[in-house]
Amino acid sequence: MDAIVLGNVTLDVLCCHVEAVPRYDSLPFDKAVIAPGGCGSNVAVGLCALGIATALAASVAAGEAYAVMDSVWRSVGLDTRFIMIDENGDPAVSVGLIDRQAQPRFIHTPGANRGLSVDVLDRVLRTAKGTRFLHVAGFFALPGLLDGRLPKMLETARALGLATSLDVINSPYLDAPDLLWSCLPHLDYFFCNFREGQRLTRCEEASVVAGEIRLRQAGAVIVKLGEKGCWLDCSEFQGMIPTEPRKAVDTTGAGDAFAAGFIAALLEGSNTEDACRAGHCAAARIVASLGAVAGWFQTT
Repeated sequence: MDAIVLGNVTLDVLCCHVEAVPRYDSLPFDKAVIAPGGCGSNVAVGLCALGIATALAASVAAGEAYAVMDSVWRSVGLDTRFIMIDENGDPAVSVGLIDRQAQPRFIHTPGANRGLSVDVLDRVLRTAKGTRFLHVAGFFALPGLLDGRLPKMLETARALGLATSLDVINSPYLDAPDLLWSCLPHLDYFFCNFREGQRLTRCEEASVVAGEIRLRQAGAVIVKLGEKGCWLDCSEFQGMIPTEPRKAVDTTGAGDAFAAGFIAALLEGSNTEDACRAGHCAAARIVASLGAVAGWFQTT
């Protein structure tokens, strides 16, 4: 395997279009999709679709939801040996309501994701010979990673020769980021979207957000700005990397697709700027379809 993704997995039920939900009335919508979701699964599927041999380390509940996920994982050749199957756990489910501006609103239950801990990463790293990249997806959505041990494991991964990256998710934990700060010196790349970055730093400009986070010793900081592109702050470049305007059907999973495109480009030899451009291209594929991974299966 070239890459390992450690992260959350959900069964996504996405409905569009939904503008408002009345309390007592039924509400029709146009179409729906049921598919694997969660930041970890989304990034791993994207990497496989881009030709990167990838393993996913995650925790999922046994049952029908797992069967849906597993069929997609196997279709892209994902290495699933580090996915823990909880025979008695509850499935993690996200119900997304997509409005006509392609923006999702989610209700979510974490289910078996609660069972994912740093211990699985320790087991993965013991068998990681030849692996070049470790990505932690959906940090703050995984309570088992919040016990203080992750920084040491990231340090171990880098000592083994892996490049490391981490992407956060919108969460109340963004308001108390001490554990995240302790991870940053062991990260080659850190991702957040603009809203997440604002919560972390209390700053209002993307350049300032990135600069404040990079002061915490991350190797490179990428602040995702949606249809505008991203702001990159690294030793070689500080500035905006724009993206081409695209008509979006659903922005669910766009940030995860960006991470997949970015990591794949790095592993294929691109520099950080060009990896951001590859991230934009990957995100553009995903927003053109309903669902976080459907775009990988569309012919272009």
